[in-house]
Amino acid sequence: MSNLISVIPAVALRGTTILPDMIVHFDVSREKSVKAIEAAMLQDQKVFLVTQKDPETVDPGLLDVYKIGTIATIKQVAKLPKNLTRVLVEGLERAELTALETEGAYLEAEVAAFEKSEQAITNENEKEAMLRSMRDIFALYAKDNKRISNDLLHQIMEIDDVEKMVDQISINIALPFEKKQSLLEAVDVAQRYEVLGIILSNEIEVMQIRTELQEKIKEKIDRHQKEYILREQMKVIREELGEDNVQSEIAAFREKTAALRAPKEIKDRIQTEIRRFENQIGNPSESGVSRGYIETLLGLPWNKVSKDNQNLPKAKDVLEAEHYGLEKVKERIMEFLAVRALTKKGNSPILCLVGPPGTGKTSIARSVAKALNKKYVRISLGGVRDEAEIRGHRRTYVGAMPGRIVQGMAQAGVKNPLMLLDEIDKSSSDYKGDTASALLEVLDSEQNSKFIDHYVELPTDLSEVLFIATANDIQTIPRPLLDRMELIEVSSYTENEKVHIAKEHLLPKQMEENGIGKNQLVIADEAMLEIISGYTKEAGVRSLERKLAQICRKTARKLLEEGQEKVQIDKENLEQYLGRHRYNFQMANKEPQVGIVRGLAWTSVGGDTLQIEVNIMPGKGEFLLTGQLGDVMKESAQTGISYIRSVAEHYHISREFFKENDIHIHIPEGAVPKDGPSAGITMATAMVSAMTGACVRADLAMTGEITLRGRVLPIGGLKEKLLAAKKAGMNTVLVPAENRPDVEEMEQEITENLEICFVETMEDVLKKALL
Repeated sequence: MSNLISVIPAVALRGTTILPDMIVHFDVSREKSVKAIEAAMLQDQKVFLVTQKDPETVDPGLLDVYKIGTIATIKQVAKLPKNLTRVLVEGLERAELTALETEGAYLEAEVAAFEKSEQAITNENEKEAMLRSMRDIFALYAKDNKRISNDLLHQIMEIDDVEKMVDQISINIALPFEKKQSLLEAVDVAQRYEVLGIILSNEIEVMQIRTELQEKIKEKIDRHQKEYILREQMKVIREELGEDNVQSEIAAFREKTAALRAPKEIKDRIQTEIRRFENQIGNPSESGVSRGYIETLLGLPWNKVSKDNQNLPKAKDVLEAEHYGLEKVKERIMEFLAVRALTKKGNSPILCLVGPPGTGKTSIARSVAKALNKKYVRISLGGVRDEAEIRGHRRTYVGAMPGRIVQGMAQAGVKNPLMLLDEIDKSSSDYKGDTASALLEVLDSEQNSKFIDHYVELPTDLSEVLFIATANDIQTIPRPLLDRMELIEVSSYTENEKVHIAKEHLLPKQMEENGIGKNQLVIADEAMLEIISGYTKEAGVRSLERKLAQICRKTARKLLEEGQEKVQIDKENLEQYLGRHRYNFQMANKEPQVGIVRGLAWTSVGGDTLQIEVNIMPGKGEFLLTGQLGDVMKESAQTGISYIRSVAEHYHISREFFKENDIHIHIPEGAVPKDGPSAGITMATAMVSAMTGACVRADLAMTGEITLRGRVLPIGGLKEKLLAAKKAGMNTVLVPAENRPDVEEMEQEITENLEICFVETMEDVLKKALL
């Protein structure tokens, strides 16, 4: 490098590098670059051209450009539209950038030019070897690169100076600016020669690989073209013979059969059907039936299984995240997972979830499938009354198709899905067959490994399917079918559970569906309880979700029309969103009364309290029952009066009383049908109270069946009944002693603040109830 340092205008180039002896034009648009060209034209027309490291940099500094650039002479400047300036320059010499002034109107570079290399190659043999080697490399490059003209090749071949040859080749070949920069930075001739040799060798290798690839692609295209022409000719011939698509279909069937994961006998059967189909080409009706049958067999997952989730904590987290409560279902699924993880085999359980509508039976099945990593298939049995819906139609019928079970397997694509049999209690039977009887084989773990569908006619393995059935009432399910399923009761939700479900699941879901942000709607806990008790009356949460959706819709209007940022709903302003209360719960009477007793009832929408009233009137011993009572309830009342007459003396009731007085039992809400034996002790207590004039405790409710001898028998639906008693403000509940295990199983939340007294006889009941 010389000691001569000069300061000249500089232009930072984007994506291009200019070498010495190179005559080239480029466009500039940046204001600083244009000013630098103008300043150079006013001086000695010399400008320093240096390349940016990153072409995207808008205002480059010293660290944004390379250290080595080229001093060039400006030959011509032309103004173009859109504020562009085109500059023609000739590179003079390499120079090193020592400083760069960026604060002025244009870039000013302090540069030091490199002296001419004095270490010329003096050894003639070495010089000749270098020239020959470079000529050979460049000749190979020019042969593969069509852009190098013959004239240029001859010119370079005639050069006998190593440095000049290297520079001319560098100028005339197309290279990325980074590679040209590496040539510019190679100041020494020998170093430059080596860099160029490596670049040319790499380019030759790349071009050869590209040529080979192009030849392979051309060869494939030619082969495909030939095959295409032959296929088109065959297609025309088949069209003339009326066999256009059948042969390709047969070939596709054979390919799929070869790839099918199935037992040998299944594959043999499919191959037989394909041969039959091939022989039926001229018979469209027969071939259509065969085609459908072959497609069904190929679509079934004979030996294809999905891998079950073996991670118990992860499965538990999925179940807990998507459903609140339902502990029995979750526990049974976790047990199944644990057994499967230990044994790696075993039949899948056949579960039946029984409970009121809206308690999450169907949705928990979807969560179980997600937790176990199983495919999910839902089959609705509501209203199904034809056996063929389960077992399929025989192929002799027109429009025959497989049953829903086999269709579900094909839909799942694996032989171990979770299959939900929804509303199994709603299926029925008619002259075409009994649906429940057809399900006996499906849901029997000893038989369903060889389930035969009438359409498929081959044994299908259902033993690895996890069946979950749902039902609202097991009374309509035939006993043999019920015996094959493991019953899990999904009981009504408590108010506390409903609050949790609403806050954690229903409200976020409805807010998202109605486009309401996370903090734009807040419902106070008191308001949520008011919605549950005053606007819904159900065992599940469907009506609750509808009420929350109604609130969300009104909130969306307020946010848009009134411009509110946040809507706060409390007990006071709830009526603005949902209107007046729909339901009023009958609370406990304030004072004890004669002949009025509070009973407990189970309904399809949860528990309820019944106020039973008894009046004694002078008459002829008639016994009246009103309030739309069912036969079983009327018989309970008759049993109660017979028991009272048998023990009348014990309670100081004269024998003449029953001849001289009429007894009238009434249960309010006369439009609502009522039935069942569980109000037996309640009616008996009300009658004894009315006959003796003794008051009955106002804070006490009772449930239980009465016998002729005064024994108290167990009843069902106890959880719902206790919840109703608690809601009505009762302090004490009389429960049959045989229901003690049911009470002990209940959560503390249900029995908290309730005094539960277990009774065995009517004598126990009357001691607790009468004041």
